[in-house]
Amino acid sequence: MNPITASTVLLFLFGHFAFAVNSPPNVLFILVDDLGVMDVGIETPDEDFYETPHIDTLAQKGMRFDQGYASSPVCSPARASIMLGTDPARHGITDWIGARIGAEQAEKKLGAIMPPEYLRALPGPATTIAEAFRDAGYETFFAGKWHLGPEGSWPEDHGFTTNVGGWDSGGPRGGYFAPWKNPNLLSGPDGESLTHRLARETAQFIQSSKGKPFFAVLSFYNVHSPLQTSEERWAKYRDKAEAIGWEGDRFAIDRTLPVRLVRDHPVYAGMVETVDAGVGIALDALEAAGVADNTIVVFTSDHGGVVSGDAYSTSMLPLRGGKGRQWEGGLRVPYYIFAPGVTQPGSRTTVPVTGADFFPTLLDLAGLPLLPEQHIDGLSLAPVLKGEPLEERALFWHYPHYSNQGGEPSSIIRQGDWKLIHYYTDQRRELYNLADDPNELEDVAAENPAIVAKLSAELYAYLVRTGANLPKVWAGYDPDMVDLRKERALQRKASLEESHARFLDPDWQPNETWWGSSLGKD
Repeated sequence: MNPITASTVLLFLFGHFAFAVNSPPNVLFILVDDLGVMDVGIETPDEDFYETPHIDTLAQKGMRFDQGYASSPVCSPARASIMLGTDPARHGITDWIGARIGAEQAEKKLGAIMPPEYLRALPGPATTIAEAFRDAGYETFFAGKWHLGPEGSWPEDHGFTTNVGGWDSGGPRGGYFAPWKNPNLLSGPDGESLTHRLARETAQFIQSSKGKPFFAVLSFYNVHSPLQTSEERWAKYRDKAEAIGWEGDRFAIDRTLPVRLVRDHPVYAGMVETVDAGVGIALDALEAAGVADNTIVVFTSDHGGVVSGDAYSTSMLPLRGGKGRQWEGGLRVPYYIFAPGVTQPGSRTTVPVTGADFFPTLLDLAGLPLLPEQHIDGLSLAPVLKGEPLEERALFWHYPHYSNQGGEPSSIIRQGDWKLIHYYTDQRRELYNLADDPNELEDVAAENPAIVAKLSAELYAYLVRTGANLPKVWAGYDPDMVDLRKERALQRKASLEESHARFLDPDWQPNETWWGSSLGKD
């Protein structure tokens, strides 16, 4: 048997798909912070406000998961799930690292329950996806936002041989233009874009790989607040927003806080385009290094877009909610996988998937042994990528905290088309049929008591099985706080209407700490 034939047989037997035995596939994992599914151009074909040509091209080259989910509506838990292949209820990081707990958070949010303690760092004994690739002989590289623990729990402590810019902080200290403040990334010349610097650092790593397989994570701090872009991009999107000609209120109160109704924020749109350009830098590096045809590329976000709280920067409509919230807008994310020789260009699937699935999927695609005792909540999506069915399963979310974006402490199960949300404040349950009502406008729990009971029992069993931490009743709660919360929400809405209209003023000027004669250039 000649060597070529032998390699072909080995590929068939051991699941290396179309990658050569002597040339293991590289992995480039691109993770954006706070980017909602409706912030990507290809997901809103009837609009042209956000411009993401490089991301769109990547999505069209591989498979788009129309029901791709983050494992949490906030960052640290979702990022931990990507690294570990387990759900937040199991790994224990259930809120963003640094959030308040107990009575302190209950009092601040005027809530009825006290959120529980949560793990403040990625657990050391667990095997991360980076460690799995490193142990298989891969060079491992991380650039950008980490937010999975203090020093001692940085990327280099969890399997990455190179760490550029990853540390405690969940945001870009000092902003998006140099000078910034990051102990693991020297600041560039005044005005340098942090986003593009991280992309260029990744490109340099790719170009220096020299044939050795790599696992690289490009984790943008963008599009997290503070909202900052170049003057040229603000002007470009201000003109586009003016052409949209939105009339009426930009915000409506949905239960706890105002939420944005329209995608017309010119500064935010500039940030989205900056990310897209950074993606282009990394993808061009694959081509320049001659490894594009042997590199798996993943593109995703850590949760839904910021429609409320933080910067109130975008809208996930027609999906309800956004970052920090329990509805689809807070959980659904852009979820694209390109695997050369495996994925068909332009392919799409409606199979529901989560961030925990990346770990086993990438091991499987690379022909590496799966680690089922580690990525216990994830499934390999390799069959889906090849057009084959995936075993049916329920998906779960556990966020027993109040979010800065108005999210309520809750746990969720999705099984088939049914989605049940259990709220800890008053033990109520909402039930939605996502096939009939993908925007979660009609709670049908009262009409379907048997389904509510069945899903509630499965959700409870899951929480017990995973050892999930649960909130407790706050003795200091006063029911009159509901009225105070409503009053604050109305005041906030009025303020937002005025401040966000000003972004479209031709004479608008940003904070003086960024954007000068040369600052803000990419």
